[in-house]
Amino acid sequence: KELHGHVMKCVKDQNGNHVIQKCIERVPPSLVQFVVDTFKGQNMKLAMHPYGCRVIQRLLEHCSSAQRNNMLKEILEHTQGLAKNQYGNYVIQHVLIHGSARHRAAVIKSFHGVLLPLSKHKFASNVIEKCVTHATRQERQLLIEEILGTDKVDPNPPLMGMVRDQFANYVIQRLIDVMDPEQRQYLIQRIHRHLPNLRKIPYGKHIVARIEKIAGYNL
Repeated sequence: KELHGHVMKCVKDQNGNHVIQKCIERVPPSLVQFVVDTFKGQNMKLAMHPYGCRVIQRLLEHCSSAQRNNMLKEILEHTQGLAKNQYGNYVIQHVLIHGSARHRAAVIKSFHGVLLPLSKHKFASNVIEKCVTHATRQERQLLIEEILGTDKVDPNPPLMGMVRDQFANYVIQRLIDVMDPEQRQYLIQRIHRHLPNLRKIPYGKHIVARIEKIAGYNL
């Protein structure tokens, strides 16, 4: 009760935010409804705050489904902006790791068409890695199609731009690690004509070596 009316002040305080986090972890969801109510309309702003993002993650872990759904309704309207934010990206990663299949699917869907620029972004690339890791097989196939591009004879598909990039190349490495054998074979077929160029790119060498190690043969 002492926290009522002081939630925002506590959340933005270096020590106070820990008090709020402990409350959320230790009391029933019904007793933290006042925190959820205070956050209403402010979830996006708080997700981009150094302490607020931590409190939101605790709420998403410990709240009831109804409370979580209300919060995510706000958060999922701003996935791209939050993914590119130094604190907001952790909230979106959290949804991908701990969220329901429905919420995870909504996040992944929101990145279709912008996978390449987000993969090249310092913070958003971590989110795209989590998309690749936690996607269903069907969702991952759509991500693969976007990375490989629709034009099979394109000399410079999105994949090549990602391999050259200091952040996006990790998305490709993660993809290689988590795709199933059929998807990996499809990737090998599509990139075969680009192998000479891939081997000339520093990150490309690592990626070719990774594929060869998992596939068990030289390309």
